[in-house]
Amino acid sequence: MVALAGCGAPPELSRPAAAPSSAPVTPASPPATPPSGPPTSTPLNPPAGPVPATSDAGLVATTCQDGPSGQRVIDLLRGRAAVLPDDVRVRVRTGPLCAADWQYTVLEVTGHEELQVVTRGRGGTPQLVTAGTDVCSIEVRATGPAGIRTLACDAGPALGPGA
Repeated sequence: MVALAGCGAPPELSRPAAAPSSAPVTPASPPATPPSGPPTSTPLNPPAGPVPATSDAGLVATTCQDGPSGQRVIDLLRGRAAVLPDDVRVRVRTGPLCAADWQYTVLEVTGHEELQVVTRGRGGTPQLVTAGTDVCSIEVRATGPAGIRTLACDAGPALGPGA
């Protein structure tokens, strides 16, 4: 076995420095034409009104500003969907929480397990996607926005108030 030595100065440091040359140094000349106008990274006029959000509205589910009310979700489940009978007491526990045009709601149903509900649609006209104790359906996984998938599939048991 041969031992390699790693001591000593590197070759480039042990060579004598080159003597300064006597050649004249020419200063850099200024650009032929100065740039016209302000730099392109600064807008000339700031946009009027609110600046649009740059993040996708579906990444996080938040309290719905333009979605259905909790009562509207209950009405949907009691109506044509026929998920809830008329004689059972229901109270909204969580939501509706919105991500893009999808909503997630958790309902307390007297005498039954909590009911998770996923709907979609704008304003007060939601369409039922799924409802039950496990709403992580293929449709939710495949086409739901990330904020809804997180609540429906990754959050575990239904979220409590203020979630």
